Amino acid sequence: MWPRPALVLAEPQFFCPGQVTLALLSPKPAKTLQDKGAIIGDMKDQELMEKILKEYEIDVVISAVGGANILDQLILVRAIKAVGTVKRFVPSEFGHDVDRADPVEPGLSMYREKREVRRSIEECGVPYTYICCNSIASWPYYDNTHPSEVLPPLDHFQIYGDGTVKAYFVAGSDIGKFTMKAVDDIRTLNKSVHFRPSCNFLNINELASLWEKKIGRILPRVTVTEDDLLAAAEENIIPQSIVASFTHDIFIKGCQVNFSIDGPNEVEVKSLYPDESFQTMDECFDDFVVKMDDHKGMTEGIIAQNRVVEMLPIINMCA
Repeated sequence: MWPRPALVLAEPQFFCPGQVTLALLSPKPAKTLQDKGAIIGDMKDQELMEKILKEYEIDVVISAVGGANILDQLILVRAIKAVGTVKRFVPSEFGHDVDRADPVEPGLSMYREKREVRRSIEECGVPYTYICCNSIASWPYYDNTHPSEVLPPLDHFQIYGDGTVKAYFVAGSDIGKFTMKAVDDIRTLNKSVHFRPSCNFLNINELASLWEKKIGRILPRVTVTEDDLLAAAEENIIPQSIVASFTHDIFIKGCQVNFSIDGPNEVEVKSLYPDESFQTMDECFDDFVVKMDDHKGMTEGIIAQNRVVEMLPIINMCA
């Protein structure tokens, strides 16, 4: 049960380049992350990993590293095996089922690395849960690595293919909520947990119509063909080309919907927690409207301030 100590490995750019933040979550309140027990360390240092796991009696490890740090988790897996006291490890995935999805390069290379981490976990006998939460609840730009931080289109929509291939969209807060439930649930031990909220099962045409209702106007649609996405992926501009390859896999090949969840080592999160609700895309778009209005207010405020400045007399100053 929570709260209790857990190890969370975060993206390195939040702190020191080349290092990984080991955020030791503590039940004690604190003002800063370091007050809560954050440690700046090197995940490639197996001795350090073992020391931290033992010293703080860590039984849950959640990894959220990405990019160049994916394979560094192999050292962490060895450390977890050596200590032998970790009850659950959640590797850095939080997207598609990497054993099923088959994107073109350069996304395929990232998935191969994640598959390698999976096989290491299983071979070492480390207790795990794989979080397969599909798409973040936002407009799925094919060239932006953080779409949840960007407003949906206000000038035109880019529609992938014919716009009819569906996907599952999940709010970041729900990913966190259900992940924390899953790591403490015996039913998810050594299983892939899939997020398939029926309320957020939409294609990009439906997303566009929903956003148009929110902003009160119709936007033109521009078709981005399969060849366009493949060309963007082939440019091999990192990380944009990785996103393009994933977009192709989702909205052209249907990687989120072309299989059933019926294996012995997989489960759908709603079947575990039927009384828990998901934030809908309708609600998520409401949040974007608020952000849009806030941004508009800030912009108007800046313009108003500039007008005041322009109206002031300019006084010559002499040293």
